[in-house]
Amino acid sequence: MLTREELPVCPVATTVQVIGSKWKLLILRNLLERPWRFNELKKDLEGISQKVLTDSLRSMEADGIIDRTVYAEVPPRVEYALNELGDTLRPILDAMAAWGEDYRKIAP
Repeated sequence: MLTREELPVCPVATTVQVIGSKWKLLILRNLLERPWRFNELKKDLEGISQKVLTDSLRSMEADGIIDRTVYAEVPPRVEYALNELGDTLRPILDAMAAWGEDYRKIAP
């Protein structure tokens, strides 16, 4: 997680820095529904590489918007879920989804 001094001055740029990649947005879309395991995300997000998924999840965990839970089982089970801060992104993603639906209706 970046310190306040390291974050962009512009609040829009800060938001884009935290959630602005294509893959982060799609991961967040999934995590809005429920917790997901790594391989579930990998299968659902067609075209994402293991490295990009790993890097994106680590980045979002470091930014404090998702939690990674490791269960003491054999084999180990790891789940990723939005935490309280991450859930505050819900209105942003809902607005993006609504805009996308409207745009699809009028797109040339």
